[in-house]
Amino acid sequence: MIPGLFEKKNRIKQFCALLIASSLIVSCGSSKNVASKKNTSTKSVAKAENLRKLDSKFDGKVSRSINDVLKDAEKYLGTPYKFGGNTSSGFDCSGFTVKVFEENDFSLPRRSSDQAEAGKNIDIKDVKPGDLLFFATAGGSRVSHVGIVHDIGSDGEVRFIHASTSKGVMISSLNEKYWNKAYLHAQRVL
Repeated sequence: MIPGLFEKKNRIKQFCALLIASSLIVSCGSSKNVASKKNTSTKSVAKAENLRKLDSKFDGKVSRSINDVLKDAEKYLGTPYKFGGNTSSGFDCSGFTVKVFEENDFSLPRRSSDQAEAGKNIDIKDVKPGDLLFFATAGGSRVSHVGIVHDIGSDGEVRFIHASTSKGVMISSLNEKYWNKAYLHAQRVL
């Protein structure tokens, strides 16, 4: 064997593995902090870490159709992450939103970057359950993750349900440092 060929092949394999892993992270983000209880507020954490104020003023009732969307989303809590997945055996972020909205007779584009153009752009202070939130999980301004607003706390905390690469379908908060920094904008599609 030619000297150094083995090492070169190993470096190529390592590079390919790193490239694949990074594309998975960029495709739908990940979550480092998890808000696991519905009544847990991360507002004090947001203030302590000097994060952006990403609160909603919504305090109204949610329509029956939006409640149906949220119930359908909740039934997938704990479903694992699967790149390109859009079934109950595994979801990526946009596959999850497509499936949930499809179950409620509403069609969304397949890619999160295309979903970010659907509907009407809204200010974070106006978001309500059922709206879509978009993130740039790799930094910059390129949409790479999407979630559905799940609920708004009495203090304005915005919580969303999404398929994260690390924990699968889960509920997170915009007051978590990772999501606060990655947040781009919101869209109303319903």
